[in-house]
Amino acid sequence: MGSRRPPGILSRLSLLGREPTFRRLFLATIGSGAGTWLALVALEVDVYERTGSSAWIAALLIADLLPMFVIGLLVGPLLDRLSRRSLMIGADLVRVGAFAVLPFTTNATQIVALAAVVGIATGFFRPAVYAGLPNLVEDAELPIANSLLQAADNLTWALGSIAGGALTAAAGVNAAYWFNAVTFLLSAALLVGIPQRLLQAAAVASQGHWQDVKAGFSHALRSPVIRTVLVAWNVAVVSNAAVNVSEPSLALRTFSAGRFGLGLMMGAAGLGLTVGALVATGWIEQRGLPNVYGVSLALMGLGVGGAAASPDVWVAALCVVVAGGGNGAAIVCNALLVQRGAPDELRGRVFAMFMSTNVVVVTAGMVLGGWLTDVVGARWVWAGAGAFAGAAAIVGFGFARRAFAARAGLEQEALVVSAHAARPAARS
Repeated sequence: MGSRRPPGILSRLSLLGREPTFRRLFLATIGSGAGTWLALVALEVDVYERTGSSAWIAALLIADLLPMFVIGLLVGPLLDRLSRRSLMIGADLVRVGAFAVLPFTTNATQIVALAAVVGIATGFFRPAVYAGLPNLVEDAELPIANSLLQAADNLTWALGSIAGGALTAAAGVNAAYWFNAVTFLLSAALLVGIPQRLLQAAAVASQGHWQDVKAGFSHALRSPVIRTVLVAWNVAVVSNAAVNVSEPSLALRTFSAGRFGLGLMMGAAGLGLTVGALVATGWIEQRGLPNVYGVSLALMGLGVGGAAASPDVWVAALCVVVAGGGNGAAIVCNALLVQRGAPDELRGRVFAMFMSTNVVVVTAGMVLGGWLTDVVGARWVWAGAGAFAGAAAIVGFGFARRAFAARAGLEQEALVVSAHAARPAARS
């Protein structure tokens, strides 16, 4: 018997027509994502033009990332106890306010402080989206929904960054700030139309804040599925962090490709991420989640390693498309693993904790990657990053297969017990 053909792109897009609540979440995520990436360009330009200092740019990026770490570590249970819809709408409105104030700032310190406020809001918005998603669509369509959301996020990363640069150049940073405020306002308006009951199965009673925090960490450490993501992806993000920080040196110095070459490589990554996210659904249906997870991480390693060995920027860009494709598919797998490995009452805090660990590892990877780039050069850093992604592929494949085998065994045992309980008693 032949394998069932995976749904095509148009078939997957039809989910937006069949599920109006998912469509609202999808469009809100596009608006929020476009605003986030457009904002980053405007903020970096504003801070650099005011200070001329890369240290201030670093402070800006840390202010944007650090809140995610704090939220995942300390206040993740709020994503399960409070209304997820209210948290997302509140996060959008906070960002509207922050960007409405930014045109009136007078120094870089104020800009960085407001960027931290935006980072806090984003730290609540993103895990709430992915925690609530399984309640909006059927489980069989969850891979498609994740694929569409991730592809949209990647597309807004590419187009939002370009639009941010163009708008900032044409009309100044203040125009970009006002535009960002409008995108977040539109996102909030779309979310209002989603009934709260569809984003959250039921209200979660608190056992005490720190007990709630402990419950999220305990579940993540006990669940084989969640452990798969925590271990494998945190190995992989070391590779991503090193690649990102050394990419300018590889393009500008190693390949002598100039600004166009750097843009080409960054665009290639965005293209690969989008394609990988889109094809992940059909791939998972055909090959199974553990296999796709391992192969996706392996593609990251092969692509990055191939770029390290490339003779010029054109070959490297093709390799980066491959790496980006693996990355995009792996991110879809990450979301599915967490969504299926955590019950609704714990899902928000588990997502927040997962994103929090990523922030720590990415920061450490960027510091290490930056130092090694200066010491041994970008080619060797990319070669090492490829090896890290390869190690993540081995770990991810092994962990995922064991986790799903154990889960299948438990489900089979439950079916046997249910069948036995339902069997009528023998007559005496």
